Amino acid sequence: MVTQRGGAARFTVRVHPRAPRNGVDGVHAGTLRIRVTAPPVDGAANAAVVSVLAEWLGVAARDVRIVSGGGARTKLVEVDGVPADVVRRRATEE
Repeated sequence: MVTQRGGAARFTVRVHPRAPRNGVDGVHAGTLRIRVTAPPVDGAANAAVVSVLAEWLGVAARDVRIVSGGGARTKLVEVDGVPADVVRRRATEE
């Protein structure tokens, strides 16, 4: 699920837009599930994903990047300054 690439953790997320609340719902089928209230229009859901992940991992939003899948529900995300084991640990806490 999570790999280390230099000083960044890289992992896949599955986004559920137009959810009743924002949050991380744990790991399902090897992918981190994220719910956002934003609709998948004009990048609103992607911006919400970045915001949710930044808050969840305690980093600035500028440290979170969507590497691929910008127009899809399943995305590859990279977070600078966070070791892969921290992401794994946080994901199992959810």
